[in-house]
Amino acid sequence: MTPQSLPPYGGAKRKLVLALDVGTTYSGISYCILDPGQVPEVKGVTKFPAQEHISGASKIPTVMYYDKDGVVRAAGAETLKDGMQDQAEDQGWTKSEWFKLHIQPKTGASKSIKANVPPLPPNKTVVQVLSDFLKYLYKCARSFIEETNINGEVLWRSLEDTTEYVISHPNGWEGYQQSQIKEAVFLANLVPDTTSGHKRIHFITEGEASLHFCIKGGLMSGASCVKAGEGVVVVDAGGGTIDISSYQVSEDGGKTQTFKEISIPTCHFLGSVFVSVNARVFLKKFLKDSLFSADIDHIVDRFDKATKLRFSDQTDVQYIKFGGIRDHDPSCQIRNGQLRLAGTDVAQFFKPSIQCIVKAVNVQQSTVKHVVLVGGFSASDWVYEKVREALKSRGLSVLRPDQYHVNKAVSNGAVYFYLENLVKIRIARFNYGYMYSQIYNPWLESHRSREHKAYIDPVDGEKTLDGRFSAIISKGTQVSKTTEFRGDVVRRISGSKHALAVLTSIWVYRGPAREHEWMDEDTENFSPLCRIEADLSRVTGPPTPKANGNGFYYAVQFEHILSFSATELQAQIAWKENGVEKRSPAKIVFDPNDAD
Repeated sequence: MTPQSLPPYGGAKRKLVLALDVGTTYSGISYCILDPGQVPEVKGVTKFPAQEHISGASKIPTVMYYDKDGVVRAAGAETLKDGMQDQAEDQGWTKSEWFKLHIQPKTGASKSIKANVPPLPPNKTVVQVLSDFLKYLYKCARSFIEETNINGEVLWRSLEDTTEYVISHPNGWEGYQQSQIKEAVFLANLVPDTTSGHKRIHFITEGEASLHFCIKGGLMSGASCVKAGEGVVVVDAGGGTIDISSYQVSEDGGKTQTFKEISIPTCHFLGSVFVSVNARVFLKKFLKDSLFSADIDHIVDRFDKATKLRFSDQTDVQYIKFGGIRDHDPSCQIRNGQLRLAGTDVAQFFKPSIQCIVKAVNVQQSTVKHVVLVGGFSASDWVYEKVREALKSRGLSVLRPDQYHVNKAVSNGAVYFYLENLVKIRIARFNYGYMYSQIYNPWLESHRSREHKAYIDPVDGEKTLDGRFSAIISKGTQVSKTTEFRGDVVRRISGSKHALAVLTSIWVYRGPAREHEWMDEDTENFSPLCRIEADLSRVTGPPTPKANGNGFYYAVQFEHILSFSATELQAQIAWKENGVEKRSPAKIVFDPNDAD
């Protein structure tokens, strides 16, 4: 494939961009050293500790071992060294894997996978574990860049305090998950927890990162070029999740293709680890009366590392080699340390994941002409062939990079995103707005039906109802970087007018309905997303006595202004002074409403 060129870097100073792709099972690092006036070159870290003998290795296991004091003793490829498992058992070390899945929202389909996710190490939070792994990736990146560049140590020292970090995450993650990642970044001392430090952290969904990889890597050029007006579905099939993202090429006629989302991105917890989960369920039942039932963990591990990877034909008998030549149990087809399985049984382990991909693609718009499979799970020939076969009837072109490029799609794409963001329009995932109170109006049916919930407000003495929802952004709305969404707010604040006030909570409605006016119409699907904080001292009017005579309050009237910069939510407040609009930045504090 022929890569598309990038424009020369227009900055005034040399800069390092570092993309960290922390996957469920494997992780990778890509980077770019930007020189003023030079065309950027995106590179991958291809040498890691304990993996020096593997030429061009672009991924390491997302695994760590902790000792009894909570200190990391091995990470990445180090965890695969000969004798490591025995050493861990002898020393009482704890293995930490799949920890990324502890960050995910605890809503929707993700609730069902909790039982299959290994627990975190004792006395460790997911932020602490992620921080430890980010430290390790940082160390690997530093060593590689120092070793592969002239005067590498001097180069690194000159760039480390201004390095820009691009961190990818699944499509389904939101502001709270991003705030957890930021905590881990600060804890790892990658950047300081300051305003300037926050600006050096950039987020990108794995689906969008994969799109940028496909575009800039040249996968959709030449005969498979995506033409103006056509759509493409990017399927990022990884270890834990399958991210589905759909885009359409802009028809503006520009020299550089730009894209817009044409459907809400989705995230499904049916990545490659769940093929192994299905295998475990089958084998546990299959071996329940066998002498080898106690070896189920080892057998599943061997399936995961060998049989699963090479499976490509359900008519072929499959073998899981887990023991020695003396290991036999004819009752469950074990001979010479190998467990024999029918290919049709192994195909069933993959079936839910393949069906998920096919179903997700089939519901996309008719403009979609191309499907691109990336991510480590897409390296499976069985997955690729079954998806291609199922989508052939729709006339869809199913593309896949070679295995090496599949594994670095997200990290490389994250750097391309930083250099040249080609997605100009995104779609709001849910309804976002705020809850407010209304003075009770007996002429309105919606009020009369809720009269039992009304109360007398101690501030103004009015009969009042809570729980009215006002949407600022509606689900499905097209959002660009420059689009602003406004919501009028009237608040009454007790206490000092100079206090830093919590203005209000931004709520999200995740339900199936287009919109609800009252929270009690679908309480289960409403939840607080974040709080917006700002200094209101310039907005408040004169003090007003409370209706109950107990002190004063200040009436404030302003607007929330919400905007999306790439994949992150930003907020401001606005008000009028002598007819002129004034603005002030607002701090967003995300609520852990979707945590355990």
